Amino acid sequence: MRNVAGSLYGLAYGDALGKPTEFQDYATIVAAYGPGGPRELTGSPALVTDDTQMALAVGESLLAASSITPGVLEPLLRQAFLDWAASPDNNRAPGMTCLRACAALSDGRPWQQATEAGSKGCGANMRVTPVGLMPGLSDDQRAGAAQLQAGLTHGHPTGLAASELTAYACHWLKDGLDPDDLLAALQDRCRRQRRIYRTDWLGDLWERPGFDGPEDFIAHGWDECLAALDRVESALAAGDFAGDPCRATGEGWIAEEALATALYCYLISPDEPVAVIGRGAASSGDSDSIACLAGAFAGASLGLRAWPSAWQTQIEYGDRLARLSDAWD
Repeated sequence: MRNVAGSLYGLAYGDALGKPTEFQDYATIVAAYGPGGPRELTGSPALVTDDTQMALAVGESLLAASSITPGVLEPLLRQAFLDWAASPDNNRAPGMTCLRACAALSDGRPWQQATEAGSKGCGANMRVTPVGLMPGLSDDQRAGAAQLQAGLTHGHPTGLAASELTAYACHWLKDGLDPDDLLAALQDRCRRQRRIYRTDWLGDLWERPGFDGPEDFIAHGWDECLAALDRVESALAAGDFAGDPCRATGEGWIAEEALATALYCYLISPDEPVAVIGRGAASSGDSDSIACLAGAFAGASLGLRAWPSAWQTQIEYGDRLARLSDAWD
């Protein structure tokens, strides 16, 4: 089924569909595309945003790593993020949090000092999908790498927790978890991980005013994520799926809302991947990030064949997506 490819390409497809709608309100999107949102890639190639660019940076860092440890992975991620920041292709409305953090990372200071400590923007988890898809990782490696790649730019505990949840959603779906069981599995992980601070991966990131210790710091992130997942559960139970999905679960500019709204868009119709990313793109919030995460979930579950075959040669960075997919499928 090529589930890794399905997820990586699904991320890029959702990103491309959401690119032109990101800064439009819902009424404008519906007037242009209908209530289901955009359903066709446009352009040759179909351009993506910084979401896909940074997901590729994370994936290629994992691929280049001799082992998945913080000491090996951190400098690879740092350099990949700096290369992205300096790239002439970095002209897709990149997030200012990422740009400020990259500027600070460039002088070699410890990443815990370079990160935007108070930010939980969705840049923390829009790029984490490859961590969920890489085979052969232990639970500590997958969770630690997910949080580390977030923490380099977004140091808020909710950004760390949301990134781990996004990675595990992709990982579990790739490995065959029924979509009907996904939300409960993520809620359970919030509860079980609530006071687990991964010192080997995060170092002294927690040391800031307002927290009594590392467990208190990370629990704040898991609690905010659990509250967002509970909103997804309520929205799905309500059964009224018409209109702007952001009304139900948030606009997606922050990490827990990006995860929640992407999950909501996906779980409404998990067997209809093009409808899933169209729904994500037809949102009044951070449309490209919502649609890219929703596409990653749908593709992880259904595989590459779920997507229109012509899109594979139309999407930007197809060669890089193929290289990662071929390595891990």
